[in-house]
Amino acid sequence: MTEREAVIGLECHVELSTATKMFCGCRNGFGDPPNTNTCPVCLGHPGTLPVPNEAAIASIVKIGLALGSEIAPRSVFARKNYFYPDMPKNFQISQYDLPTCVGGHLDIELASGSRRIGITRVHMEEDTGKTTHAGATGRIAEAEYALVDYNRAGVPLVECVSEPDLRSAEEAGAYLRELRATLESLEVSDVRMEEGSLRCDANVSLRDVGTEALGTKVEIKNMNSVRSLERAIRYEIQRQGAALDAGEAIVQETRHWNEDTGVTTSMRSKEEAFDYRYFPEPDIPPLAPSSDWVGRVREGLPELPAARRARYEDELGLKPDPARILAGSSGWAEFFEAVLALGADPGAAANWVTQDLAGALNKDGSQLLGSRVEPRHIADLVRLVDDRTISPAAAKQVLEVVVASGGTVEAIVEDKGLQQVSDTGELGRIVDDVLAGNSDAAEKFRAGNEGTLGFLVGQVMRASGGSADPKLAGELLRERLRS
Repeated sequence: MTEREAVIGLECHVELSTATKMFCGCRNGFGDPPNTNTCPVCLGHPGTLPVPNEAAIASIVKIGLALGSEIAPRSVFARKNYFYPDMPKNFQISQYDLPTCVGGHLDIELASGSRRIGITRVHMEEDTGKTTHAGATGRIAEAEYALVDYNRAGVPLVECVSEPDLRSAEEAGAYLRELRATLESLEVSDVRMEEGSLRCDANVSLRDVGTEALGTKVEIKNMNSVRSLERAIRYEIQRQGAALDAGEAIVQETRHWNEDTGVTTSMRSKEEAFDYRYFPEPDIPPLAPSSDWVGRVREGLPELPAARRARYEDELGLKPDPARILAGSSGWAEFFEAVLALGADPGAAANWVTQDLAGALNKDGSQLLGSRVEPRHIADLVRLVDDRTISPAAAKQVLEVVVASGGTVEAIVEDKGLQQVSDTGELGRIVDDVLAGNSDAAEKFRAGNEGTLGFLVGQVMRASGGSADPKLAGELLRERLRS
């Protein structure tokens, strides 16, 4: 059977977090009452004139610089003509053959190492409104009526188009995560995929391994999570492979990903550029940013995730996984570095933040931003565990209390009596009780199965309510088991 490889390119749409829309002064806000942020300009009334948002232009230049793109000395807005009920002008102001950012790359981290993915262009456009199809299934075909909200019409939108350099769903997921982290660090978007601030289309085709010619591509629209993107691509690779094996031709089309059924279905034939009848937008002059202005934007770029990840590994000695997690989110990175500023050991702090704190917040159903946990809490926990005032198990109990109701670490330790039991007399009595209640495990240890010691230490920790010194408990257990 012919061996094939997937050829994948991504088009990622990013809503910018500007105060106002792209071409008018309407508020750019998510979740406001429907049709409250509209005006004649963003509704496309005759005689109105669009005025580009300077903050949005600065944002796309930031993105281009972060991706290593060339900032075009002259870029042009165009009218992209098509009709949708949520596009009241019947055209979208976009960029076509002269985008603001050209070329570039994004490096992604994979289990097999780093890969560089090319960027074709980064261009600017305006978002459409939002149509809700009301009915039992939410699908157009079964809808009883439709509701249109124009609050989103005219929101500044940046489209990052990659080269078809990706070869698997996992690589596509890594690309999307790295792009999301980069955009978040630039503070140009909240990149909330669940709210549509970052949406992704995937172009997928198959070709025989060793050939250069591209196969017929299929576009999958509007995935709003990394998981959905990876699932949709896996399905599409399998579907196209099965069709080619059966001697069927792949149809160039746009397909819809159904998260519930886990399949893609045909939406429409794929449009070509000429279908949109692009022509230069007559009401907006070309953009021609000066090199001085671009230089000032470049000077304001923050440390990007890849550089931050490398610094965490090289300078702080973090392992790749916690370094990747922390560097991938500006909020978590700032929190972590605030813990370090309070004197905490980097390795211990990284483990507490990426594992224990992340787990406690997830269990509580809360997010780091807006939670009761402050860097001081983690720094205190690291210190108290390090000086053996409390055990790691007790520290986790304290953290759960902080997440749920706040308070200081010292007060919670005192209130709950979680000071570590290091007294050999008191701890020895607990050890004796544990051995008496777990004679089978004790016999297995004496028979040479030292793995049971961990179980017995766990029973001591449980019996002491997490306050026992685990190291001392292990030593006492060994003494008694070998006596």
